[in-house]
Amino acid sequence: MSAPKPNRLIKEKSPYLLQHAYNPVDWFPWGEEAFNRASQDDKPIFLSIGYSTCHWCHVMEKESFEDPAVAELMNRVFICVKVDREERPDIDSLYMDVCQMLTRRGGWPLTIIMTPDKKPFFAGTYLPRSGRMGMVGMLELIPQIEKLWINRKADLIDSAEKIITAVNQAALDRQPGDLRETTLHQAYQQLSSNFDAQYGGFGTAPKFPTPHHLAFLLRYGERTHDQRALDMARTSLEKMRSGGIWDHIGFGFHRYSTDAKWLLPHFEKMLYDQALLARIYTEAFQVTQYDRFKTTALQTFTYVLQDMISPQGAFYSAEDADSEGEEGRYYVWKWQELESLLDNNELALAAEVFNLHKEGNFQVETTGRKSGTNILHMRGPLEDLARKKGLSLKELEAAVENIRQKLHSVRSQRPRPLRDEKILTDWNGLMIAALALGGKVFNRPSLTEAAAKAARFVLTTMTDSKTGLQHRYREGEASIPAFVDDYAFMIWGLLELYQATYDTDYLKSAQELNQSLVHHFWDRLEGGFFFTSDSAETLFERRKTIYDGAVPSGNSVAMLNLLRLARMTGASDLEEMAFQLSRHFAQDVSRLPSAYTQLLIALDFALGTSFEVVIVGDPEGSDTKKFFAALNREFIPNITSLFVPAHEKNPEIHQLAPFTQNLKNIHNRAAAYVCSGFTCRQPTTAPKEMLAQLNKK
Repeated sequence: MSAPKPNRLIKEKSPYLLQHAYNPVDWFPWGEEAFNRASQDDKPIFLSIGYSTCHWCHVMEKESFEDPAVAELMNRVFICVKVDREERPDIDSLYMDVCQMLTRRGGWPLTIIMTPDKKPFFAGTYLPRSGRMGMVGMLELIPQIEKLWINRKADLIDSAEKIITAVNQAALDRQPGDLRETTLHQAYQQLSSNFDAQYGGFGTAPKFPTPHHLAFLLRYGERTHDQRALDMARTSLEKMRSGGIWDHIGFGFHRYSTDAKWLLPHFEKMLYDQALLARIYTEAFQVTQYDRFKTTALQTFTYVLQDMISPQGAFYSAEDADSEGEEGRYYVWKWQELESLLDNNELALAAEVFNLHKEGNFQVETTGRKSGTNILHMRGPLEDLARKKGLSLKELEAAVENIRQKLHSVRSQRPRPLRDEKILTDWNGLMIAALALGGKVFNRPSLTEAAAKAARFVLTTMTDSKTGLQHRYREGEASIPAFVDDYAFMIWGLLELYQATYDTDYLKSAQELNQSLVHHFWDRLEGGFFFTSDSAETLFERRKTIYDGAVPSGNSVAMLNLLRLARMTGASDLEEMAFQLSRHFAQDVSRLPSAYTQLLIALDFALGTSFEVVIVGDPEGSDTKKFFAALNREFIPNITSLFVPAHEKNPEIHQLAPFTQNLKNIHNRAAAYVCSGFTCRQPTTAPKEMLAQLNKK
């Protein structure tokens, strides 16, 4: 039997597209060749959108796209186009909105059938080979579409036009308004009413971490001194860390939990989850000084720096849920396997700590039967078990760590899930921001340097002299002009790097990227940032997005960036732009504030109280370092800080932030200048006094 011939996807860089390069389906990548062929051949387009670590994308490929009968039908009826949603989030976002509007649900794989001019008339997600349980199958759907295209094409085109009109109408209906402190209270009440007091998190199954919800709660608690807000965040963080969504052997977080208890995860690991969760655990440590949160953040960084880092120092996108053709196989344990690896005392302790059972400790979703395998999870922190067993915490931690290392050594010999080794600017920006914050808070220079190395890679290798920042890098090629998220998240990372190092190159780069973002993405008529630049491919709508989903929106992050840059540089026009952005999206946010918690974090900053701090001193002086340490220790979310090296005659910070030019140290001692609400306090040489001025004792 001859080897299958590759299709056009063999020339692509995307791991997801390359996975389909040997399908019998005659796939095209997104591009003019596909659309021209569809017009010439008078065929509708079958658009399939997914990503390399998507479990149900793998299932649909095996069932349908590798099936000769399905492929023959697809090739006869359609021009078939494959898109990696992580490479082209603009395409994915637009057609996902179509799917949700038509079907009231969404997800991947995303299936769209549309006219040669890209206008959709059918939308769905996973489709089986043959119909079952009320789901239409590919073998039934395709002949129906073929018959409609031949006999009722005008009706399909008319339906597509109506769908386009409905999708565009949402943007046309948007009316400006004002967001006030009451919006923060409404969001808090909505989160509070949806909070799962027993297991943490919000809602029931499936349950997503949504770190920006928790970051909002930390800030709301800081603003209002509402202990429940802090308790909701802390409970959620503790339960997630104990649950199966956390990898107790190799560290890092899986994508989400399929149940309400955080036990049974969807096993893929995404870079953005590691970044956003490491950041919220770091902030929670600042608030609580709870060592378990610090450990979780540091172990998440350990996972990323061991398993998700490229030779150049940038970060890969994801690890698959599947290995050896089975979801979660890499992560679960049979009792017999544990018996062969651990002695009796170790096995008994492991069973008690991680809730392991001979028959397995979870049920298969589809059958409800015990799986025969175990997902490591805990019922609570080790402190509780140590007290119960009469051991010191250190003794118990050492014993559990010995077990973990044994299991890790064996697990590392298993076939590992596929790693998607494309590098995305936006997700790297999130990781840079998290590492920079972690390096600063935990006094770990290695984390800061890892952030700096990734930033250098993006700013050099992933930046084109003509088209600017690029979205994706793989195998020596940087490509796809950047989207709003790429700019916004990288600016975030650079601002965090500046405040971790006070190296003005990072602040300067953040300013330059922000200037490009404003020039190419800002809507000068109505405000807000478009998702694509003014030179990008236009589909049937140039969109602006604001919803804070698994990843926060570029507009939400950009609003806070604008506010921080305005305070750091004195550029009041950026602050006005931030308020214009909030007014533009006010109607969306007011309908359901809890769906926009990253934007509300920016609103919390804008409403105040916020602080600006300038430290002037010798960068190597012990007095200066005491100021840095005092700032880094405290949770002061609405703060911007600058550093002026007193020994330099004309430091670059004077050009970037002209208002710092007249600030001096005092009697050759480091000094802190604190301002808030357009009023500045007396400078101080005492870190304690600085903290008092920042409302921290």
